[in-house]
Amino acid sequence: MTHLWNGEPAREWRSGPWSLELRDDELADIAYHGRVVLRSVRAVVRDRNWDTAGLVVDRIDSSGIALTLHVRSTGLGSDLRGIVRAEVRGAGRLRVLADLESASEFETNRTGLVVLHPPVLAGSTMHVRHSDGEVVRSRFPAGISPHQPAFDIAGLSWTHDGLDVDVRFAGDVFEMEDQRNWTDASYKTYSRPLALPFPYRLAAGERVVQSVDIAVSGTPAAVVADPVTRIRLEEGTALPSIGVSASTAPDPAPDFAAIGETVLVELDLATRNWRAALDRAAASGLPLDVRFVLADADPAAIDRAVRALRGLSVARITAFPPTGPARHVSDLDAIGALRHALAEAGIEAELVGGARSHFTELNREHHRLPRGLDGIVFSSTPLFHSLSTAQLVEALGMQRVAAGQAVRLAGGLPVHIGPISLRPHFNDVATTSPPMPDHDDLRDGYGSALTDAVDARQAAPELAAWTVASAAAFAVPGVATLAYFEEWGPRGLRTVDGTTLPVFDAVAALAALAGEPGLRGDSPDGLVWALGARTAGGDVALVANLDRRSRTVEVELPGGESRTADVAPGTFTRL
Repeated sequence: MTHLWNGEPAREWRSGPWSLELRDDELADIAYHGRVVLRSVRAVVRDRNWDTAGLVVDRIDSSGIALTLHVRSTGLGSDLRGIVRAEVRGAGRLRVLADLESASEFETNRTGLVVLHPPVLAGSTMHVRHSDGEVVRSRFPAGISPHQPAFDIAGLSWTHDGLDVDVRFAGDVFEMEDQRNWTDASYKTYSRPLALPFPYRLAAGERVVQSVDIAVSGTPAAVVADPVTRIRLEEGTALPSIGVSASTAPDPAPDFAAIGETVLVELDLATRNWRAALDRAAASGLPLDVRFVLADADPAAIDRAVRALRGLSVARITAFPPTGPARHVSDLDAIGALRHALAEAGIEAELVGGARSHFTELNREHHRLPRGLDGIVFSSTPLFHSLSTAQLVEALGMQRVAAGQAVRLAGGLPVHIGPISLRPHFNDVATTSPPMPDHDDLRDGYGSALTDAVDARQAAPELAAWTVASAAAFAVPGVATLAYFEEWGPRGLRTVDGTTLPVFDAVAALAALAGEPGLRGDSPDGLVWALGARTAGGDVALVANLDRRSRTVEVELPGGESRTADVAPGTFTRL
């Protein structure tokens, strides 16, 4: 999947049995005889807040044995220049080399090569070669691993799909993390172990030289192509209710009709304008899903905030500490303070808990959640580690995996997923304080409006298909609600003047099926998805196609009935 939504198609490079796609600065889908062995290799430059500097490709030199990118970093105070090169080293061997020099001193958390392994390796045996030469047998995690599955990596080898793959790393000590935690479709092997101090300094004139050597042997298993994509839907529990986040954009707000069943609003009690944000969310007239961020400097703020909810319809509520060991996770202290405030104010609402940020923190820190909760929450964004459209589409299959694991962690409690946004609604790994509004009102907006959270694809027609596919992925039994995007604004379903965007139609279609007996199925390839419901008017199915080409899709409904449609690329249809 390349840049379907914006930009030019990826450039393909081939050399003998090797092929890859050049997507901006990324060497993607590195394949041997047409079978992908590495999802990606790229050089990254990240600053002290884990923000990623741009890597501009100034020139490309291509030959039958090598592809060389002449690159330079831009932004965040970085100034690195050099090359990233893929070169054939012999039969079945490919090397990727990065050689970057910093023109000035730069504080970084990570600068070097990052290797992504495809998620189809889940559960496969891997052998880890350590820096002392010892080889240890392990596995690519089947379930999403909360912590690093491998450390001190000098080499990795595995067998999959008829191919034996051996990868050697040089230039630093590498380790691996399971990026499915962030709904990335990969396991990531990266350099500079996280146990070492960061940020660290690159001196002016210092070079970063790293290489990845890939050796492949064997013959890939044959694949039988079917011109028809077949998805079987099975009847199950009711589909999740659909919510929308309150707009964080600056005033004035347009006139619009509410959509969905709830409005999710995150209120940072350390800010001056949280009351104005609450008033805006309540104006929809829908029940509120309230997420408080506690104020370290003012412990009594939670009591005042809960009193402000009197007279409002509150569907559910939780609170997160902004700092400390349980940062962004609703631990015993946060929930205890909220329970007390609710009791004092005489307000009854479902008390939920979880992670303010990604599934990652729920997966790693769920032991901190107190007993007696009424539900589990986490947020989701596909564009955390990369801003590519390929990343966006590949996240869909990982949303299914994360949702299923969240349901298991919840142990029977309903799971509420949201906010769901293209880019993070806040920077959960920042080492500096978040931006704060200067006024008590919303003239400058709040929350996400104060960060770099806008994505041009919010207005793309293809986002409607992506949203239907995302709901099909997330809506496993046990997921009770999904909250997509904002009511209006740059991150919304509507523009600032109230004009509906294409994604509005997708959310409306999903909201119309909410609460009905669900019809669910698996995607055959992560590109085509279907979700349905048994309604009073008969069975309904929504089919989304995120492929680059039209797909003929046959949906089999319970009882044996089949419906077929040709679905254009980047669209969804109702059957």
